Amino acid sequence: MSSTLDYVDYVCDQMRGAGEISYKKMFGEYGVYCNGKFIGVICDNQLYIKKTEAGALLYPGCEEAPPYEGAKPHFLIDKVDDYDLMSRFIAATYQELPMPRQKKKKRPIRNVEMTESKIPISTCCPQEAALVKVRSLIFPT
Repeated sequence: MSSTLDYVDYVCDQMRGAGEISYKKMFGEYGVYCNGKFIGVICDNQLYIKKTEAGALLYPGCEEAPPYEGAKPHFLIDKVDDYDLMSRFIAATYQELPMPRQKKKKRPIRNVEMTESKIPISTCCPQEAALVKVRSLIFPT
């Protein structure tokens, strides 16, 4: 079962005290960002936040679970109704997580000019060499 947009909007509203909260649809669920930094996901109407030491101190005894099969354990947040706790928790998590890596810029495709080859035609393409020889016999220079 995928998450409902109403739930995603509600949860993101509860975190707004931590900074600019946004979400992005990812693989049928939603990735959650704070000030452009990925902090967690919402899967099956449940909020999963990346584990940090600061988060563990602010939310002791928080259940841990992977948001999907094969994922690392995240904090599974069940008390999303407490605006102040959510804002402090997300702000502390944001501070501890590293900034995203800069994407490498793609190098532009260069146009390569055709130049005369230094390799004799007879070694690279014997059929072409034969045609050149025939042409020189028919059309002498």
